[in-house]
Amino acid sequence: MIPPARRVIELDDVQRGALRLRGVAHRTPVLRSSTLDAAAGAEIFLKAECFQRTGSFKFRGAYNALAAMPADQRRRGVVTGSSGNHGAAVALAARLFGVAATVVMPEDAPANKRVATMAYGATVVAYDRYHEDRDQRCAELAERHGLVMVPAFDDPMVMAGQGTLALELFEEVPDLDVLVVCVGGGGLMAGCATVAKSRTRSVEVVGVEPAASDDHRRSLAAGERVRLDAVVRSIADGQLVVVPGELTFAVNRHLVDRFETVTDDEIVSAMAMLFERLKVVAEPSGASALAAVLSGTVDRRGARIGVTLSGGNIDVERFAALLAPAARAAEETRST
Repeated sequence: MIPPARRVIELDDVQRGALRLRGVAHRTPVLRSSTLDAAAGAEIFLKAECFQRTGSFKFRGAYNALAAMPADQRRRGVVTGSSGNHGAAVALAARLFGVAATVVMPEDAPANKRVATMAYGATVVAYDRYHEDRDQRCAELAERHGLVMVPAFDDPMVMAGQGTLALELFEEVPDLDVLVVCVGGGGLMAGCATVAKSRTRSVEVVGVEPAASDDHRRSLAAGERVRLDAVVRSIADGQLVVVPGELTFAVNRHLVDRFETVTDDEIVSAMAMLFERLKVVAEPSGASALAAVLSGTVDRRGARIGVTLSGGNIDVERFAALLAPAARAAEETRST
């Protein structure tokens, strides 16, 4: 019994979210690869959210949040802050409900994510993530224009929507030993951990962050939210936050067994293997959980391991540039 977590989100919230998302969100595939299994020494089950609407798991939480919102609030229009995927998800959800959306996005967000968000009909407002406070910009816009905030992660309905990913995964693979989830603000982690621990307390739940942004790992060790001094650059742009969400950490500190980190090179190696062996394109943040398994950071030999592939929103030029060194190294290995 974990009262602090249960006050924020419960399994019932996720199940209600699944009903709202039925027929709207895609039920994404669970992918297998004997090559991955051999590399990890375990059975790997990949929940491929790169095939979700808008190209990432974020659509689940965004749509659930808008669907659960009173209609009179929703009609005022919504505002959110996002490095890309959540913004696109809110933009599409808002369009489906026929309301306006404004997205506060970092100046250095990948161009394809900015273009996609605008294509769904949202207004994009740029900010400097290294010197400005995104939440403050969102709050200012909400007050000025009467908009309703849709947090990127620190919201019970967003967390519940994200948790439907794990609900589907456990329905298909009920006897997982480990669940490995990529972590940014912690919303996906909170939703998935709620589902996993409701299934069986014995399942190990592991969060994975970029080494450059390990706020959750530090916070769990400290027993309280730890704020990093600054955002450090990483290819995993979707996971760069300086402090865990207040609500997400209230859940994750009780339900997550551990947080681990991966390097940019380990992420690129996972992206390359996904492309070469499964013909799947994952963005860096989307591949970080798998990177932890393939690098041995999460080492559970013989276990059945569920892994989130959280998104695939990366443009061709950046994807090719990131994988080029790995391709050259593989070619050199083959020629020697």
